[in-house]
Amino acid sequence: MDHLACFTPGDLQSARAPDLSSYHWRLLAQGDSWFSNATAKLNAHANLLQELVLKEKACVVNCAGTGEALAHMVDLESAPDFVRLLSSPEAPVWDGVLLSVGGNDLIAAAQTPAHTADGKEVPLHLRLLRRQTEWGPPSAGVARYFSEPGWATYADYLRSNVRHLLTLRDQGPSAAKPVFMHCYAVPMPRPAGSEDGGLGSSGPWLYPALKAYALPGADWAAISRLMVFHLAQLLKAMAADKAQFPGLHVFDSTAVPLALATPGSSGNSGDWHNEIHLNHSGSFKIARAWSEHIQNVLAPPAPVGKQR
Repeated sequence: MDHLACFTPGDLQSARAPDLSSYHWRLLAQGDSWFSNATAKLNAHANLLQELVLKEKACVVNCAGTGEALAHMVDLESAPDFVRLLSSPEAPVWDGVLLSVGGNDLIAAAQTPAHTADGKEVPLHLRLLRRQTEWGPPSAGVARYFSEPGWATYADYLRSNVRHLLTLRDQGPSAAKPVFMHCYAVPMPRPAGSEDGGLGSSGPWLYPALKAYALPGADWAAISRLMVFHLAQLLKAMAADKAQFPGLHVFDSTAVPLALATPGSSGNSGDWHNEIHLNHSGSFKIARAWSEHIQNVLAPPAPVGKQR
């Protein structure tokens, strides 16, 4: 098993550009902070791409860049390299596309306040959490705090953007090639922001949102789990819909056992560097499991009885 050779779009245009043809598999990547190339983030908590391993020599051109802010789903105007390398007629033929998207939009939706700065109420279909006067019955469990109308808005947004990405793929030389997405792990809401300094959105992220909505602290872990599992079910349903999302493959990261962070902790804890980013051990666990999923799509194992 070999680690992927990781390059950037800038590497392809340099005087010492890598020879992509020397690799058995060539992959293109775009994503959020779980794929970030920012040096401070790599030193602090690595990224999933660094820990992927495949049975054949492979490389990835990572367009996630070194941006300090949390990336949203399809901010393609700020990702011209990715669009060009994916959809241009002159782009390489990629064996697959790796995407780490949707998680930061989920966090942004959870952070949406119940009222605007001038005191106007934000309607339920534009936020994920409910004010105390809007809570459902106790029999609903933590779902009583969750805005299903807001979730429907988020789900529509995610579906339309992933369809757009698949359309871009099919406009270029890599039409119909597999697109790999991962789900997210369940974070523990806690006062643990970035300790790296100058990383843009430095957090914490969920912790202040749940406090602002005055949700019971004893339910925070379950609320986080509810939101992340909703996202996982949405992504897996999209991958199962081959008509609307052809060639989409989703890996369920929620099934990978991770060491939870200690509630109330403010630093590195369990498999987590901070509230929403994995540390090196967490990245290793998720990436190695995802590697097997990717490997089985790129090179399906021979059926039983057909192996030599």
